Amino acid sequence: MRIVALAGGIGGARFLRGLREAIGPEDEITVIGNTGDDIHLFGLKVCPDLDTVMYTLGGGIHEEQGWGRTDETWSIKAEMKEYGVGPEWFGLGDRDFATHLVRSQMLTAGYTLSQVTEALCVRWQPGVRLLPMSDDRVETHVRITDEQGTRAIHFQEYWVKLHAAVDAEAIVPVGADTAKPAPGVLEALAEADVILFPPSNPVVSIGTILAVPGIREAVAAASAPVVGLSPIIGGAPVRGMADKVLAAVGVEATAEAVALNYGSDLLDGWLVDTVDEAVVAAVEAGGIACRAVPLLMTEFAATAAMARAALALAEQVRR
Repeated sequence: MRIVALAGGIGGARFLRGLREAIGPEDEITVIGNTGDDIHLFGLKVCPDLDTVMYTLGGGIHEEQGWGRTDETWSIKAEMKEYGVGPEWFGLGDRDFATHLVRSQMLTAGYTLSQVTEALCVRWQPGVRLLPMSDDRVETHVRITDEQGTRAIHFQEYWVKLHAAVDAEAIVPVGADTAKPAPGVLEALAEADVILFPPSNPVVSIGTILAVPGIREAVAAASAPVVGLSPIIGGAPVRGMADKVLAAVGVEATAEAVALNYGSDLLDGWLVDTVDEAVVAAVEAGGIACRAVPLLMTEFAATAAMARAALALAEQVRR
C-alpha cells in the first residue's frame, strides 16, 4: 500500500509516527511537508516542519516540546545575544544549528531543497519518503493590526513571538501562487492508494501545501480515498492556536466546520473525536463519510490506533 500524507509540524509528525507503526512492512509512506513556515535566520535556511517530521521519526526530537533536538544546548544562541544579534524570540539550539548549516551550505552549492532534504534524511532514517511541497521559496505571512498599525509579519513571528495574541486578519502564503510542486509530489499523489490529512493546522500547514498550484487539483483528481483527522476537539485546537488562523479565513473552530471547509471535492472521509460525535451527521450531509473515534495522541498506542482508524475508513470509502 502506498500512503501519502500532507503534514505540518508537531501534530502531523506525531501522527506519522503512529502511522508508521500501523502499516505493514511492505507498505510505503510518502510525506509532503509544509514549507510555508520556513524562515531565514542568521543567514541560514530554517525549515521547522520538515525538521520536526525528520527528528520525530528519526528519534531525535525533544519529546516534551515536540520541536527541536533532544539533549540540546544553547551556547550559540547565548553568544549571538552577547553580540546583540537577534531575533532572540526564535530559539535555535546548537544541535539544530548543525542541520541548518548543512542545509544552507547545500542550497548555496546549487542543490534543491528536495535534494537537501533527502540527504539530511540519510542520517535520520525516518522510515518515510519526505518531500518538501515545493523547492521554490514560499513563506506564510499574517496580516495584523497592532500599535504599529496594519502590517504583514512572518508566520513565525506571529506564532512564536506574539503567541497569536493579536487577531489575524488574513493569511497569505507568499510565493505559493508561482511555486511549483517539488519533484515527486504530483506523482506520489497520482500513484497513492490512500491520501491522509493528519491533524495538522488546516490553514497554515495543510492549507499552505494545497495552495501550491497543482497539489489541490492532484488530490481532488486522485483515485485514492482521501481521509482527514480533525485537529479540533470539542471546539478547541488540540495544540497550538489553530482557532486564530481559522478565524482569519472565516472558518469556525469546530470539527464540522474544518471538514466542510476542506469540502467533499477533497475529502472522502473525516475522523472526529468521540466528544464531537454529534457532528457526524452534519459532516456526512456535506458529502463526507464521518466516524467518531478517540483522537487524542496521549500515548504511542493511541496514535497508532488513530492511524488504523483512518486507514479503515479509507477502505470503506474507496472510490
